[in-house]
Amino acid sequence: MFPALLPTYNRTDVAFVRGEGSYLFAEDGKRYLDFGAGIAVAAFGHANPRLVKALTEQAGKLWHTSNLYRVPGQESLSKKLVANTFADTCFFVNSGTEAIELAIKMARRYQFVSGHPERFHIISFAGAFHGRTYAAINAGGNEKYLEGFGPRMPGFDQVTLKGDLAADLDAVKKLVGRETAAIIIEPLQGEGGVRVISPDFLKALRKLCNDNGLLLIFDEIQTGLGRTGKFFAYDWLGFEPDIMTVAKALGGGFPVGAVLATAEAGKGMTVGTHGTTYGGNPLGMAVGNEAIDMILEPGFLEHVNRIAGYLQQQLGALVASHPDVFESVRGQGLMLGLKMKTDAGAFIAAARANGLIVLPAGDNVVRLLPPLTLTEEEAREGLNLLNKTASGFEAEKAAAQ
Repeated sequence: MFPALLPTYNRTDVAFVRGEGSYLFAEDGKRYLDFGAGIAVAAFGHANPRLVKALTEQAGKLWHTSNLYRVPGQESLSKKLVANTFADTCFFVNSGTEAIELAIKMARRYQFVSGHPERFHIISFAGAFHGRTYAAINAGGNEKYLEGFGPRMPGFDQVTLKGDLAADLDAVKKLVGRETAAIIIEPLQGEGGVRVISPDFLKALRKLCNDNGLLLIFDEIQTGLGRTGKFFAYDWLGFEPDIMTVAKALGGGFPVGAVLATAEAGKGMTVGTHGTTYGGNPLGMAVGNEAIDMILEPGFLEHVNRIAGYLQQQLGALVASHPDVFESVRGQGLMLGLKMKTDAGAFIAAARANGLIVLPAGDNVVRLLPPLTLTEEEAREGLNLLNKTASGFEAEKAAAQ
């Protein structure tokens, strides 16, 4: 019998029924330390009291009106985002992949109104993940996600980065042509294996876009909103994108996304060119406003950097202590990855059995995305559980010999 719930997920047989801060509780009562945060979404921990208060207060007033009318929460949240980023304007959606769709439309529309309707190609990078809608999977280029959905959508060109600045930049330059509209990149790849992108390469992309009349799109859906230790990852770089996609932590678990852009990049998005029924609804805006207020409060990002520094240092020691299990630690801020010598999937399952939630990523990497509110005590607990899991792997290997 075909299941009532479409079987598109390979779900782990654990159901969580409650969350509190950095912990999840399963239906059997077992407690788990959550170093996944719903894939970087629950950035303020589970059931954060301030987000709960913002949501429940708004729920008692008004849920939905549509974008046929002014939504005061959109106005206040957009002003906060514009005041604290490169952007002049923003548009609210419900998810990261919706933000990507708009970013693509915005870049193409910009070229159209600038007198270059032939420019519609977007250059992207292998290992990227931009979402699961049709344009997003074509931008990502992962054959696993594209299989069976018909021909590739035209207008997407992809580069595989080799880690050689000159060679990688040359590969991008070879794809830039009369039909190129924009370049889209994650400043730090998440699903692709927590791959750090060279700041020099990103800076070279900025110059390439400037020199060729292209827009630079940063996908900061996972890296943004404090995850790397700055408000956004681009804040580390000394330059700015033209368009940026945001989601995940923006709602702290409630579905909210946004596209931020300069006035120039957004000039083609006039009345009637885009819309959404649910995007920017009063519930999402109440949560989003509170989430941004928390991130911008004095001390929040300092806390992220302090915990990240401690965790990275201790993970380096963990890798050195288990050379047959781990190869290296990579990442930035609280977006970290353990490159494995053993099978990452098996390690994730063993960690979960020990009461720790960690996530898979490409390149045989175990991804760590704890809440940004993680305490040092919780970080130590997570490190102890990682050490326990690695020791178990070593013991199993020794027993088998």
